[in-house]
Amino acid sequence: MHERLGDDLARLPQLLEQTGRYATDLLSGLETRAVAVPPAPRAARALPQEGKGLAGALEEFRRRWEPGFSGSAGPRYLGFVTGGATPASLAGDWLTSVLDQNPTSGLDSAAPDLEREVVGWLRELFGLGEAHSGAFVTGATMSNMVGLAIAREWLGEQAGVAVSDAGVGALGPVTVLSGTPHSSVFKALSMLGLGRNALRPVPTQPGRECVDLTELERALTALEGRPAVVVANAGTVNTGDFDDLRAIAALRERHPFWLHVDAAFGAYAALSPSHAHLVAGLDEADSVCVDLHKWGNVPYDSAVQFTRRRDLQVRVFRNAAAYLGLPTDDPDFIHLTPENSRRLRALAAWFSLTAYGRAGHREIVERNIAAARALGDRLEADPRWRLLAPVRLNVVCFTVADGPTADRIDRIVKTVAAGGDLFVTPTVLDGTWALRAAFSNWRTTPDQLDRIVDALDAAL
Repeated sequence: MHERLGDDLARLPQLLEQTGRYATDLLSGLETRAVAVPPAPRAARALPQEGKGLAGALEEFRRRWEPGFSGSAGPRYLGFVTGGATPASLAGDWLTSVLDQNPTSGLDSAAPDLEREVVGWLRELFGLGEAHSGAFVTGATMSNMVGLAIAREWLGEQAGVAVSDAGVGALGPVTVLSGTPHSSVFKALSMLGLGRNALRPVPTQPGRECVDLTELERALTALEGRPAVVVANAGTVNTGDFDDLRAIAALRERHPFWLHVDAAFGAYAALSPSHAHLVAGLDEADSVCVDLHKWGNVPYDSAVQFTRRRDLQVRVFRNAAAYLGLPTDDPDFIHLTPENSRRLRALAAWFSLTAYGRAGHREIVERNIAAARALGDRLEADPRWRLLAPVRLNVVCFTVADGPTADRIDRIVKTVAAGGDLFVTPTVLDGTWALRAAFSNWRTTPDQLDRIVDALDAAL
């Protein structure tokens, strides 16, 4: 055994304690760490010949790289829709690496059964019925891709071809309809060979990001009975808007289409009694995307996908290798997602759900919603700012009251980030350059609001 490896193995308990103390220091300093750290140019170093051992690597990381890492795990990182890692999920993630299980096969471990248990808990949490089965993937992009891959197979089924065998060329032109699709949907269509141009935007309701149902039905009618895919939204990234899922699903009585719902963070509205109506009808979807490292507050990378047609999912992702076995009525995950091997992503979620339960996660959701509304109220009362949409859930979309140009918004974003106390992202809503703040971190508390507003004011 290499000398460095042997030495690290002999001292592993002490080294892990040292790493644990370092991790504790990092977490304790999260409140004072810069929320965003603009990257600075740095030269790449040559690969070490012999290495420094774990202690040496830890020290070099502490000195060379750690100062450039942001406080994105904290409560004032409001860019994108980014959660953090609850204490329990952090412990679960550490143990995921310690145990190093591959849950895609059920031949040698109970890991797949733990994942099935967590999928069942999440299905219940989001109000989905037992007809939906699910599996863990890396994030919303892959969850959307898996759902749309199953939709592609369904389109083939309607045409009498198995796309998974014959290829996408056997399918012919495909129509995907959506009001405000997330960018990951376009990426998924590209990866699946359907093409970004397969998506036909459907007009949305005036002043909203939710689809106009009359326009959607008009687009479906124009297809003259040809099957299509409809991508509905449960929480848009700009304004947290929701399509009327139940009304969209009802259109299947007159038109053939696969209903995929992108509920990357919006599915968590189901936890709040005051907001659960926003996801009414989610159970009627054919496939659903939910991203757990957003409002689930587990470490990257972790998401789940659900579908009613596991048979089609197996047809797409079936792995043909004798040593791995054939799909059964309860297929291994190797037959359900793109990866043949992966880490046990479900363990971090299992720890967090076991530690805090439905009530704990509901409290996180409701506290974030309250913070978003409070920020919206503060901005609305200040004549220098203008809300561009009501605060429907956890996203605040706003802009400067006068002269919201691309350059000005860019300067505000960079100034806020350079201040180190806040991070927000730019966007464009109905042609207006704007800012968006998304609350999804478990550490969010009301006393953060003054620091958030002060950082925004200082950037004006």
